[in-house]
Amino acid sequence: MNLSPMMRQYEEAKQTSGDAILLFRMGDFYELFHDDAKVVSRVLGLTLTSRDKGENPVPMAGFPHHQLEGYIGKLIRAGYRVAVCEQVEDPKTAKGIVRREVQRIVSAGTLTEDALLDPRASNLLVAICRHQEDRKRKQETPTPTDKIGVAWVELSTGRFEANSITLATLEDELARLEPSEVLVSEQDRPLLTRKDPIGTSSNVTAAPITVRPDWQFHFEESTAAIHRHFEVTNLAGMGWEDDDQAAIRAAGAAIAYLAETQRIGLDHIATLTPARNSRYLEIDAATRRSLELSMNSRSGARNGTLLECIDACVTASGSRCVAQWLAAPLIDASQIDQRLESVTELARDNRLRETTRQLLKESYDLDRLVSRVATGRCGPRDLQQIGRTLEVLPRLKALLDLRVSRRLQQLHERVELQTQIAEQLAAALVSQCPLQLRDGGFIQPGYDGRLDELKELSGGGKQWIAQYQARQSQETGITSLKVGYTSVFGYYLEVSNTHRDRVPEHFVRKQTLKNAERYITEELKVYEEKILGAEQKARDLEYELFSELRAAVFGVIASLQRTAAALAELDVLSGFAENAVKRNYVRPTMTDEPLLEILEARHPVLDSIMPQGKFTPNDTMLGSEHGRIHLITGPNMAGKSTYIRQVALITIMAQVGCFVPADRATIGIADRVFARVGASDELSRGQSTFMVEMVETARILNTATKQSLVILDEVGRGTSTYDGLSLAWAIVEHLHDTTEPRTLFATHDHELIDLHRSLPGVRNLNVAVKEWEENIIFLHRIVPGGADRSYGIHVARLAGIPPQVNDRARDILAQLELDHLQKKGQSKVMPPREKRNSAIQMTLFQVADHPVIDRLRKLDIEALTPDQALSLLQGLKKDL
Repeated sequence: MNLSPMMRQYEEAKQTSGDAILLFRMGDFYELFHDDAKVVSRVLGLTLTSRDKGENPVPMAGFPHHQLEGYIGKLIRAGYRVAVCEQVEDPKTAKGIVRREVQRIVSAGTLTEDALLDPRASNLLVAICRHQEDRKRKQETPTPTDKIGVAWVELSTGRFEANSITLATLEDELARLEPSEVLVSEQDRPLLTRKDPIGTSSNVTAAPITVRPDWQFHFEESTAAIHRHFEVTNLAGMGWEDDDQAAIRAAGAAIAYLAETQRIGLDHIATLTPARNSRYLEIDAATRRSLELSMNSRSGARNGTLLECIDACVTASGSRCVAQWLAAPLIDASQIDQRLESVTELARDNRLRETTRQLLKESYDLDRLVSRVATGRCGPRDLQQIGRTLEVLPRLKALLDLRVSRRLQQLHERVELQTQIAEQLAAALVSQCPLQLRDGGFIQPGYDGRLDELKELSGGGKQWIAQYQARQSQETGITSLKVGYTSVFGYYLEVSNTHRDRVPEHFVRKQTLKNAERYITEELKVYEEKILGAEQKARDLEYELFSELRAAVFGVIASLQRTAAALAELDVLSGFAENAVKRNYVRPTMTDEPLLEILEARHPVLDSIMPQGKFTPNDTMLGSEHGRIHLITGPNMAGKSTYIRQVALITIMAQVGCFVPADRATIGIADRVFARVGASDELSRGQSTFMVEMVETARILNTATKQSLVILDEVGRGTSTYDGLSLAWAIVEHLHDTTEPRTLFATHDHELIDLHRSLPGVRNLNVAVKEWEENIIFLHRIVPGGADRSYGIHVARLAGIPPQVNDRARDILAQLELDHLQKKGQSKVMPPREKRNSAIQMTLFQVADHPVIDRLRKLDIEALTPDQALSLLQGLKKDL
């Protein structure tokens, strides 16, 4: 095909962009052609036109250049990658066609623009690979024990970490990281597909998956990419060891991807940190969903989650930091206590806490600002915000001086003042800087004399023009003569036709109007050239001054990153202290003993949204002499799920370093937290509620330890009565005899309450309910003992079930209970167990005849007076 020079340039740029949609800069517009034009016309709602109309018209669409960020955001959210091809030379000075280059490829994991990022959330690019020899990878099927390298990098902040895990925990790790984009090799693509027991499969992450060539994950290539970036010959100095090859391969592929797509400096990515899972509390993907740690189950948003509850930060970087802490709570008691000690000091000292938070409010997102400087994408306003943040630092550092807690002392040391840079930025930039560099006008008058002179000239030299006009009027005697300007003709002298005869010879006619003539003089022409040249020179000089300021900031990037990390952590700690004071939280005592002793505990999320004092608190005494397994019975809506969730959430809060909603709390540090709460079909995977429940329960039984905390809610309810009860029974026995974790087990299977007779570590609790006539009142109090009724019909009535349905259900219930009692020896029973008392076993599903039962069955309770009821109880007790 015979292409024009411009279209040849487009095709060359398209070839370097791979599968990305190419935005091709042409003057003030970004244009798209061929299939890209069809895609954006559909996704962005742009008008589809054509170029070279004729037999083979080329589909074409476009939009103005100032709408770039908004349209990139829409395309990224729609799942596309975008290549941005810019004009890299001035059209006015270009010889022939303007040179263009693809300057970056934007994907979901490589965003840096504020408008495209959630300021409170990290935006991680994650790379994964399997640790095996390349020649074997094509022959072997992945197994759960395979070592997997995982690396994650945040381009907008420079955070870069990697780890080695097993394939069995990959889904949990991705759930913790919440990546925006995942890189994987062609051969390792199956790693991101899970196979379920019934044969269905699906991706282990909802993030966009970008498949890369296998060779980019080879150890030699990955190591070379890392060495080039960090300018080192080995990684031992960063804490990496010989058996970390899988993690290093993933990290090398990630940094190579950034270098290829961004085509800019990545100096703010200053180190590759080893992330060891052994330092953090393990929380699997199902537990994160069940407990709604960072995303609610309704919309996947942050509202109603534990993250929203504990995030009292006043800066965006602080909010991102608290999210990272919640994603990976600590398991080291000394590290947890360091955080708690800082929160204690900030909570006790109101002035320290309030002033700290006020100063942090005056700062900006230094983390992301610095990254834009490093990548060359900062504007004048970015530099101004860095300067204003630096101006806050001396007051903040002075405030932290002589602090008692060790962590606050460390943060004091990590806040590094950059007084010279702050003063330079304050002197150079105007008070209201434009967002974009191209807008100009951001250098203060008086900062540079050359620029002031050029701006005076480029502004039209009003004083010179006025003087020149007065002089010409005087010399010619034409009082109405005036000097004007148009973009077409430049500067001119205008004389009305009335005075045309008085025009001197050195006036050169330029334009004739209806009632006047316009002229130019040599002097005015020289000045015009001087003015127009000054405008371009002023733009060039202002850009030069901006580059000097940016270079000054770039020179202290490492220091600014350390300071940014300190500010973010200080924001988190002061936010924790603010919550502690406002919500009456208490500092937990941390111990390595596997116990939980929490008095007057409240559900952190519900307590934060309900009016103060409305939430009913409860005690939890779990472990040691209190028993390691608590069976909680009671009706629906009474609060069983709320209670067991609050225990898990309080444990996680404590290990994050946060005070907790209770009067007193001793928290045994957990190595893992498991939660199997609520029913959830996964229809897209072909799984029923019961299958999901069993898969998640199997994970708990196979991986829990004595240090773990397990909460289970209604396990076995998704199948038949006897199947479910048998499973629940066996699960409790396994937890008691084999793994021995601290366990809260909420159930409707009242038969399980007899387990405490044969299992010494089991205790019964129930949710107190008060009956009044045909009504029930939920007291939401957890009390010792087991419940003997579910009150399902009462709850149905409260939910609005029609009265005739409820009445019929009551009749059916009475008949079923009667039939059950009359079926002697016909019910299925549990298989015998050596520990179990045979009398308990034989009466699990049948009740022996007894006169008391006959009397109770015939009793009309509503006809009894209080005295009669008391007398009856005394008689029944005697008979029993």
